[in-house]
Amino acid sequence: MIPHFSRRSGQAFIASLMTLALTTPAMFAQGAAPKTKTMLDVWVIDGGPTMLFIGAAIIAFIALAVYNFMALTKAKYCPDDLKAALMDHMINCRVRSAIELAASHPSYLGRMVAYAFPNIDATRSEDLGRDQVEDAMADFTVNENRKTMTWINYISVCAQASPMLGLLGTVLGMVSAFGTLQVSGGADPSQLAGDISVALLTTLWGLINAIPCIIVFYILKNRLSNLVADSVHACEELLNAAIATVNADTLYAKIPEGIAE
Repeated sequence: MIPHFSRRSGQAFIASLMTLALTTPAMFAQGAAPKTKTMLDVWVIDGGPTMLFIGAAIIAFIALAVYNFMALTKAKYCPDDLKAALMDHMINCRVRSAIELAASHPSYLGRMVAYAFPNIDATRSEDLGRDQVEDAMADFTVNENRKTMTWINYISVCAQASPMLGLLGTVLGMVSAFGTLQVSGGADPSQLAGDISVALLTTLWGLINAIPCIIVFYILKNRLSNLVADSVHACEELLNAAIATVNADTLYAKIPEGIAE
């Protein structure tokens, strides 16, 4: 009897171990806590595929802002050292030397002087052909500003496209939410949470990108206008210096000095 009892007990023990081995993973799976979402999941990935396009707009904005801020500097438009050297030439009426110096300098002022000052007319001693020079300066600014504004206007494109992309994500999220309602037949918040995340996150990130885009756009636009105005004013000062030198005798003759007796 003892061997028979031991054999049945062993079989029961083995069966119990097998049952425990099969049921333990399921028990742990039921008792395990749900996976927590990271900040990246909550604020970005839950926004859906539209976030890829908004992310591209954000990267484009950052790249354009850095490029334009580096390009729009005083050293690249109206450097003080170049202005001083050109003024020395123009005060002494060395217009050809001023043009050669300006042509060798890559700045905005240098290129403007090299483009406009060849129109100076020495036969018109009263104004050295100011009207022709100013017309050339205006043509130069129109052509050059158009090239620079192209890159600044791309920031405006990002500002306008970002909220549109956010609205697109919102529409997609709402369409998906109504589809979920149609399938489930009830408004279960847990079933609608994902669709609402898409609708809200895309709008949020679209506005987050659009607002600084608008601000930076006007900052860069005003900076360009100020730098161009400084360069134009510097050209006018150079031209006035040459005219004053040429007409020095005539100018001082008009100014009274003492009272004739």
